Amino acid sequence: MSNIELEVCGGCNAKIPQESLGETLSSIKNFKRDDVLIGYDTMDDSALVRIDKNNGIVTTLDFFPPMVSDPYTFGQIAAANALSDIYAMGADPICGLNIVLFPEDENIDILKKILQGGANKVIEAGASLVGGHSIHDPKIKYGLSVTGKVDIDKVWKNNTPNEKDLLILTKPLGVTLVTNAYGIDILGQKEMDKAISSMIFLNKYAKEILEKYRISSATDVTGFSFMGHLSEMLGDKYSAIIDSKNIPILDGAKKAASEFVFTKGGQRNRMHMENLVEFLLDDFALEEVLYDPQTSGGLLVSINKDDAKYALEELRKNKIEAKIVGQICKKYDKSIFVE
Repeated sequence: MSNIELEVCGGCNAKIPQESLGETLSSIKNFKRDDVLIGYDTMDDSALVRIDKNNGIVTTLDFFPPMVSDPYTFGQIAAANALSDIYAMGADPICGLNIVLFPEDENIDILKKILQGGANKVIEAGASLVGGHSIHDPKIKYGLSVTGKVDIDKVWKNNTPNEKDLLILTKPLGVTLVTNAYGIDILGQKEMDKAISSMIFLNKYAKEILEKYRISSATDVTGFSFMGHLSEMLGDKYSAIIDSKNIPILDGAKKAASEFVFTKGGQRNRMHMENLVEFLLDDFALEEVLYDPQTSGGLLVSINKDDAKYALEELRKNKIEAKIVGQICKKYDKSIFVE
């Protein structure tokens, strides 16, 4: 780790709440072009623009304040998180633009390390950095605008699951609980290192495996939590039954929750979602994990039940900590049941 440290204050926990964002966007007039096939109206992970009959461009933007103290690691996490929106659409990244907010009187070596971390993740993704924009700001923030390409007929949308599909989650939950608990000495370096390893791991590798199978819907799990992003997938058409025993959870996350390491983002997610969820077991710590904002979280996919076993085997052979966490079912009075 570098001896230059960042002030830790965010990640995807810094997101504007789901309901506030929805209300704000719905109040804005928009012009709908025929070649813009997916915009922000469906809260999808990226926008989709038709280029020709078969090909589309996907574009996204993501940035936030640090959630770790090491600048290089922060750059890696922020870049992996931005690239994830491209993978969540079943697309391949082409290029990225840096987004930098940096204090005027801060040590420039910190910025160099952040950008090095981000650049190395973009290289790993097989994409090119092509520029960016920077301004002075009292708080450090960093991220990317990313452009990718996709076959329009194969694009993954975040709200098109099929009944009886199984749900696969490709990364463990609990990132914000672990990072916050580490910051107040409830958890140690071992738990923090596992959380960092999860955050810097590109969803590229899970996407390249899952695209071989029948995926009906996909998203990545970030600031709105597992519950929030699953709810977007279900919409008003379906419900989901979640198997609590199969949920992948980072070491220390449930301990942090049991020690009441709350986050504003987690509590906002709970308040937004709790009327749509029914827990059929008494496990407060698990609830907190499911509402925990994730930074650079895994892919959550709705997959044909006959494909799920084979996809899971391939994911795990490639050292991806994926689990089958539930099933899509017909619509009931609640959107999500956790048993």
